[in-house]
Amino acid sequence: MTVSQADKARKFRALHEAPRAFVIANPWDAGSARLLAGLGFEALATSSGAKAGVLGKRDGKVSREEALANARLIVNATDLPVSADLEKGFGDAPSDAAETIRQAAGVGLVGGSIEDATGNKDKPLYDVAAAAERVAAAAQAARALPVPFMLTARAEGFLRGVADLDDVIKRLKAFEAAGADVLMAPGVPDLASVRKICSALSKPFNFMVGIKGRSFSVAELEAAGVKRISLATSLYRAAMTGLLDAAKEVREKGTFGYLDRAVPTPDLNAFMKE
Repeated sequence: MTVSQADKARKFRALHEAPRAFVIANPWDAGSARLLAGLGFEALATSSGAKAGVLGKRDGKVSREEALANARLIVNATDLPVSADLEKGFGDAPSDAAETIRQAAGVGLVGGSIEDATGNKDKPLYDVAAAAERVAAAAQAARALPVPFMLTARAEGFLRGVADLDDVIKRLKAFEAAGADVLMAPGVPDLASVRKICSALSKPFNFMVGIKGRSFSVAELEAAGVKRISLATSLYRAAMTGLLDAAKEVREKGTFGYLDRAVPTPDLNAFMKE
């Protein structure tokens, strides 16, 4: 790759400062990263669910080391800036979130997210103050890095059984004040809620596409005030859907009709390194 980490970081920040919204696509390995870059996407992001699937694990069961190894493969595959889904920072303490940001930058990432989900079903979210403290520690670590690093803070209530729009906005505003560069709330149910969130914030908002019935067009999201649109596990799930359909046809029917729909090998090879 010929583009430095600092150059990638500057490009990534510029995308957030441009007048239009942009889509940040989510690959799961080096090959999918090269394909997405070849299609013209301007930035990439890892997905916790997709990287878990690559390892044959469930979302939330991947270690920091495994997550960053996956991120490094994606970073090295293209010249695009890459942000990472860093879950809760792989630990409960603010220092865990900070260390995760430092290590994330060490594998070439120029952005990453820290969420307020605990992973504990009995108490799915950290208290607002504790969550903001974790974001503040991550932000401090990001500011101390030798290259710019964009920190995304995620309010997970809509995904974790705490579907309270006012609470989500309260959390996002606290994270903004704690130093996050981008705010995110996966699972926002409708465009009216998206508009309310965006109007309450001064920093860019990332909308997550990927939930059926809760995903909207780029034009609709841009009009609502969204700056960044991520695809979460949706591309990975689309690819795995194709695999399941093809494998079931072979296993259950003994036919190979999927070959008529498959991308020819030379077309795929055109996206890859020689």
